[in-house]
Amino acid sequence: MAREAVGVKRYVVRLSGEERAHLEAMLRKGKYGAKTLIKAQILLKADVSEAGEGLSDGEIIEQLETSASMVYRVRKQLIEEGFAAVLTRKPHTRPSVPRIFDGEKEARLIALSCSTPPKGYARWTLRLLEKKVVELEIVETASDSTIGRVLKKHSQTPSQAAVGDSPAGRRQLRRGDGGRARRLSASA
Repeated sequence: MAREAVGVKRYVVRLSGEERAHLEAMLRKGKYGAKTLIKAQILLKADVSEAGEGLSDGEIIEQLETSASMVYRVRKQLIEEGFAAVLTRKPHTRPSVPRIFDGEKEARLIALSCSTPPKGYARWTLRLLEKKVVELEIVETASDSTIGRVLKKHSQTPSQAAVGDSPAGRRQLRRGDGGRARRLSASA
């Protein structure tokens, strides 16, 4: 019944014996990603060759609980790009977004944040830094969240050895059982 509508479909799946064996081996092993395994199942169920089931898209969608667009894309990719392309991920065609702050610009931003703030302000805020880096033409545009990420990446806290004792100015002592040592009374 499904084989009668084959002439109407634009992307008809016809797998060779070798391709079927490869897909069935993939499903038996199960060592692939979920999407890859679903694609393999779609191809096996959509195959109209002698060994294939030749199911319609609706039957495949119902059995595999997938979307119509997924079935269509798998069929189309098999016909247009080939068997190997269906089972592998596409490499990204465009690079990721370029960084706004490179090493030199980050250094200038950090130097700016360590300098004295503008008159009328006690400290630099992210919004002030945002305006100033554009004004000084360090970068063309930058958001306050980008500036915050750059500064957070380079934030450093001084080591305990450089600072000295704990913030209270005294070392914390522990008893032998791990509890805190009590303060001595003024009479002792």
